Amino acid sequence: MNSASLKPLAIGKVVCVGRNYVAHARELGNEVPSTPLLFMKPASGIVTISNTATANKIVRPDTSRYGETHYEAELCIQLTADLCAATVEQAQQAVGNVTLGLDLTLRDLQSKLKDKGQPWERAKCFDGSCVLADWIDARAFGDLTAVHYQLYINDELKQDGDSALMLFSVYELLADISHAFSLQAGDVIMTGTPSGVGILQAGDELKLVLAGHQWQAQVQ
Repeated sequence: MNSASLKPLAIGKVVCVGRNYVAHARELGNEVPSTPLLFMKPASGIVTISNTATANKIVRPDTSRYGETHYEAELCIQLTADLCAATVEQAQQAVGNVTLGLDLTLRDLQSKLKDKGQPWERAKCFDGSCVLADWIDARAFGDLTAVHYQLYINDELKQDGDSALMLFSVYELLADISHAFSLQAGDVIMTGTPSGVGILQAGDELKLVLAGHQWQAQVQ
């Protein structure tokens, strides 16, 4: 199915999974979790990029005020059914669409908040903090256990991810989240980022690659 033909559901919330790749947890000096580490982004933080657009833009918050913006490329899942206290099998049936996204993070601010034991929302939920590409029918990716994706910046490979390397698989994540709080049709799950995160600079040319699909955007 052509991604452009999909009509995704309205997004209620974005649930993000932290430290789902061991190498990423270690590159930031974080402990590897024994259960999924969850946080959220509001729907108001979403910006979309399309492979049919001529000029996708990613806008960073003011660096003089907020410091550096870091990129984190992630495999993203959209549900087409509600989930509450679900089994892994029920979670599998609820997956409808797949794409790539960028979890943008104000890293300096996040570090300050973490040092004070405060929540991360100011560093994770700003407008434009959740970049999502065109949705693709999840059936094109089988059981989602070996989905390979990449992020290039200025034609240099920065992140090379594969769902096979996740600490918690896609369906395990969905089931676990649904026991913490209900998920609804349209909700998006960002499944975690591989190693290679870094700083976005003005003028950077980004390219996200998932199977035969590519999306490009320029950083402002």
